[in-house]
Amino acid sequence: MKVLENLYYSKDHEWVRAEGGRALIGITDHAQLGLGDVVYVELPEEGAEFQAGDAIGVVESVKAASDVYTPVSGKVLRVNEELIDSPERINEDPYGSWLAELEITDENELEGLLSPEKYKALCLEEA
Repeated sequence: MKVLENLYYSKDHEWVRAEGGRALIGITDHAQLGLGDVVYVELPEEGAEFQAGDAIGVVESVKAASDVYTPVSGKVLRVNEELIDSPERINEDPYGSWLAELEITDENELEGLLSPEKYKALCLEEA
């Protein structure tokens, strides 16, 4: 299981890369390993607004479908349309295959997310 040091993590296995009031959101390596081969991705609409904890998309694999929840509140600026035709990229590079970019409404929400160390501990507890 791979965990990157420059990211924030949610207990639902999403990652957040925040910079300059914007955040890229994707699913973690742990999440994609649990799902198996990803075959379909449903992305949010650009311009849609979400509160932290809202489902913003769906990732489907040969084993299961899983909602993706946004760890931070914000407005969708853009989505990673490459994933529509190539959802398997999530398996190949989960930290490079973001689903949506949000304009963050409340950057203080980042403080409530898990550090890489705490996320690793969570994953070990679940194993």
